[in-house]
Amino acid sequence: MSTSTYTVVGMTCSHCVSSVTEEVSQVPGVRDVDVNLDTGGLTVSSDTTIDAAAVRAAVEEAGYELAGT
Repeated sequence: MSTSTYTVVGMTCSHCVSSVTEEVSQVPGVRDVDVNLDTGGLTVSSDTTIDAAAVRAAVEEAGYELAGT
């Protein structure tokens, strides 16, 4: 299993967490998504390496952005 971590910028509530979780969960190959509102942490688990651009696009679709991008 592969795990990648990111930092999401702009989340302020549990609805934000739900939106990011829902969008990132739809990225092909993603098995598990954990979003921490307090830290902005996003952990994505998959069976194979997931393209960071696909994760970034999913986070942007939810209305947020990844730190450093």
